[in-house]
Amino acid sequence: MSTYMANPQTVQRDWYVLDAAGKTLGQVAVEAAVLLRGKHKVTFTPHVDCGDHVVIINAAKVVLTGKKLDQKMYYRHTGYIGHLKKVKYSTLMKTKPAFIVEKAVKGMLPANTIGRAAFNRLHVYAGEEHKHQAQKPVAREF
Repeated sequence: MSTYMANPQTVQRDWYVLDAAGKTLGQVAVEAAVLLRGKHKVTFTPHVDCGDHVVIINAAKVVLTGKKLDQKMYYRHTGYIGHLKKVKYSTLMKTKPAFIVEKAVKGMLPANTIGRAAFNRLHVYAGEEHKHQAQKPVAREF
């Protein structure tokens, strides 16, 4: 008996909806990363991109435990000397809640071509509504 190896032609991609309301940021990110990578499938092959599409709704209602909302910072650099910008997560939750979830999921994906392709299949929305009804996504509980 030989080991099954998936190839890009045989990959079946499904659509899942994750509701982030009341869940911690880490729980949502882990579940999304597993689905995007395809590790929940019995046909998972490490060197093949066999993940699914993931739609995350209610990103504005995600929970950060402890004092992370006030103490955790997001850093970025403009490229100029001394221009390190930092923003508190409480400010980001008010302005761009979808960005926080995207950043958490991206950090859990591999830093290679498979991870970049998987990240392109992630769709995050701050509210209840999303524009992927035609794909008939399945609600996933976690």
